[in-house]
Amino acid sequence: MKILHHGAVNGVTGSCHELVINNSTSILIDCGLFQGEDSKTDLAIGFDITNVTALIVTHCHIDHVGRIPYLLAAGFKGPIYTTKASASLLPLVIEDALKVGVTRDPKIIAACLSLLAKRIVAVDFKTWFNLPINPSVNNAENTQTAKARFQRAGHILGSAYVEIDIFENKSTKTTPNNTQGKSTHRVVFSGDLGAPYTPLLPTPKPPYKADTLVIESTYGDKNHQGRKERTQTLKKVIEGAVADNGVVLVPAFSIGRTQELLYELEQLIHSAPKNSPWHSIHVILDSPMAANFTEQYRNFKHLWDAEAKRKVAKGRHPLDFKNLTTIDTHKEHVAIISYLATRQTPAIILAASGMCTGGRIVNYLARFLSDKTTDILFVGYQGRGTLGHDIQTYGPRNGYVFVNDTRIIINAKVHTISGYSAHADQNGLIKFVTGMRKKPNHIKIVHGDDDAKNALANKYREILGEKTFVEIAK
Repeated sequence: MKILHHGAVNGVTGSCHELVINNSTSILIDCGLFQGEDSKTDLAIGFDITNVTALIVTHCHIDHVGRIPYLLAAGFKGPIYTTKASASLLPLVIEDALKVGVTRDPKIIAACLSLLAKRIVAVDFKTWFNLPINPSVNNAENTQTAKARFQRAGHILGSAYVEIDIFENKSTKTTPNNTQGKSTHRVVFSGDLGAPYTPLLPTPKPPYKADTLVIESTYGDKNHQGRKERTQTLKKVIEGAVADNGVVLVPAFSIGRTQELLYELEQLIHSAPKNSPWHSIHVILDSPMAANFTEQYRNFKHLWDAEAKRKVAKGRHPLDFKNLTTIDTHKEHVAIISYLATRQTPAIILAASGMCTGGRIVNYLARFLSDKTTDILFVGYQGRGTLGHDIQTYGPRNGYVFVNDTRIIINAKVHTISGYSAHADQNGLIKFVTGMRKKPNHIKIVHGDDDAKNALANKYREILGEKTFVEIAK
């Protein structure tokens, strides 16, 4: 057994890991798109998929699933295992990715989605399923079998980490009747782990054990604000931002961050005094994709945490409240920008993409970034090489960025609340390992910038000692 990495080793995008079980069988875990500095013009699958018998999808963010169309085009015909909620989201994500980055030809898109639908196998959490294993070539005495199951990762709706048990049956000729000796190796792929106490989804629980662990490290060198502190910071930023009747632009990922923010905003409005300005603030969700995903979040209420379920039981609608307006068509999108530009009215706009690499948020930035009454609120990780990262870097010093090839001075105020990240912080990543009853013998760190990976590796070495080999994947 060995693990090869085809992405998320020099940054946080392009997650794609190949678990080689024997010389004729490999399993892929995720097949994501490269973004920001990691972006590539040639997205064709650049590794041999001859022995790849299955793909496991941990969750539906584009940096974990965006290369699936290219995998299908390369001839992959195996099953795509994912959770039931992710199975409902995946076609929406892939359709959008095709329209944005490949083609708007409806026939090509329909053909790809048809292929995808034939491959998807939806599996419940905590349910073991067998993986397709080919016999080992030139080693008939040893045979392998493997099974996997999904555990809740708390990152976005349907997100999972995956446990894979590999069984090796060895023929033992020295024993009577050539009896079989069986050994088991458990590999855990973290996918993206959620932060504790985030809205809507429960905190991930560590697995019982792992022999080998492949773990993300997005915030391996940082710790987030606590939820109460984070909510107060959000409240303070928005109250200050709308005091001048300007707009608050929130670049948000369509899946996960958007729904968490809607949940928090509904709570702030609900708990505000009756005469509070909060009750007159417009909350605008300008993203058809985010609206579709929000509908899926509502469809899968049984996956929400206890707090969210209690609100629903009391007749509250955390993702569909009075102050919320959803913008659908491009015509409506253009109209709302014009409206906000001519009327001094406080509004909070949530629009994708989360790193400002495309989507409707770019049009808002083009119009409002130079306005002193505008506030930009970053609530998630901004990858190097993205417009979001540049605004975050140069905004506080009144620098400039290029938006749609136009140079724009950043007069808007720029805020960052890291506590709203959907990723576990350093403490969460450490607890995921220390909470295991049987600690890993081997940890491979992926999906992080160099500083984050090195900091997390050093923490693991300090805590686990020499019994665990910790390495940064290459």
